Amino acid sequence: MNPTPDGDAASVVDADTRVSASTTDPASGVVLVIGQTDVGRRACALLQDAGTSTIHLDDPSDAELRAALHAGVTGVAVLLHDDIRALRYSLVIEHLRPGIRLFVALFDRTVRKQIEATVPNCVVLSPASISVPSIVAAAIAPDHGAIRRRGSSLEAEWVAIDVPSAGDDDLADVHPYSTPGRLRLRGLVGRVRGQLHAYDSGSAVLLGGAFGLLLIIAIDTLVGLQHNSLVRALYDATRTTATISAPTLEDHAAELVWATIAALLVMGFTAAFAAGIVHHLLSGRHVALFGRRVIPHGGHVIVVGMGQVGIRLAQELRALGVAVLGIERFPDASGLGLARDLNIPVIIGDATSRRVLKRAGISNAVALVAAGSEERDSIAVALSATAVQPGLQVVLRAGADDAIDETRSLFPIGPVIDVNGLTAAFVARALLGAQPYAVVPDGDRVVCLLDPGSAPVTQRSVSTRCTC
Repeated sequence: MNPTPDGDAASVVDADTRVSASTTDPASGVVLVIGQTDVGRRACALLQDAGTSTIHLDDPSDAELRAALHAGVTGVAVLLHDDIRALRYSLVIEHLRPGIRLFVALFDRTVRKQIEATVPNCVVLSPASISVPSIVAAAIAPDHGAIRRRGSSLEAEWVAIDVPSAGDDDLADVHPYSTPGRLRLRGLVGRVRGQLHAYDSGSAVLLGGAFGLLLIIAIDTLVGLQHNSLVRALYDATRTTATISAPTLEDHAAELVWATIAALLVMGFTAAFAAGIVHHLLSGRHVALFGRRVIPHGGHVIVVGMGQVGIRLAQELRALGVAVLGIERFPDASGLGLARDLNIPVIIGDATSRRVLKRAGISNAVALVAAGSEERDSIAVALSATAVQPGLQVVLRAGADDAIDETRSLFPIGPVIDVNGLTAAFVARALLGAQPYAVVPDGDRVVCLLDPGSAPVTQRSVSTRCTC
């Protein structure tokens, strides 16, 4: 039986679909939520709290979707973890109900552009783009609620958002923001210090071999200056080191002994250099020895987890002029290729390890953000980071698990940004008729700013899930 917009919940459309139990005005319509994700359940709960009837489907067939999209449905939210499935559902919904209010959560920019071009009435955002402004502020400017780009331009124009305290009727303060010069300078110095610096045993072997060969060339050149010009001595030394040829030496014992020792050293250094090159090429080249992808030696933010949120956070911090270093546990993680394309250095390793954290230069870091999707792993990272470097600003990404609340009662683990809660608040507000300019966490509430400088709309930070 198809649901009706004025029913008191419990009419079943299919095995995975139910209408919410809240009684609503028929004029307010029904909102359809697709996706049994944590964001989907929390957005559904917020809509129910606002007095809006909801239909919640998990993975509907075309027939089930057609049955659910009756005339009483006024908005649809597609909240899945699969961009391709989300794209398909969006196109089917637009075909069945052209012009209906639609929100789709996506990460891939190519897919987003396809939807925006095909479905102009659609709001397309990823949970990363919604929550990262608050994470950026928590990491480098904790006095602000969020730091985000001005408008949709890719130019480096930024604003800081400060929300009034609870019970205060003041307007939100949105004002231009620029990264402090001292923070930029620290990051620049850290990147300079990281040039040509070994980051693991393989890179140490490579650099040792390279510098060893250069040292042999320099010494051979000095020896050759006794008989030839500088250019000729350098040329002969380089050819000798490359084992192309060797100059004829007179019967001087010192020169013959040095030539013998140099030949042996060259063999060792050449083998080390070749082995280091092979290791570097096979390692995935997630960290470079020279250039933008070196490991900074200070003034940087460490981002643990190169998923959707981690990649977007690293991009924004880099655009703000802040040095960034990523840590990813899995060498086959899908985000590593994108990180390399974006020149974001990434260490492959377990961020709960003291050795990995020290390799990442945690003692000179500005902050560490545990941005992985598994909250219990993020808690372990936070505890390890505070143990290795007490007093470091540590920011946690929260989502579907309640373990963080339990941990905070025992350990001071720093700011916690509820990514799923912010996304759910944004989705609910968008489906209620207004696309927020920003959503900012503030204790146990979420502040929705509809326009810059407008009066903020507050709501509770929902950790409960819908009853569907």
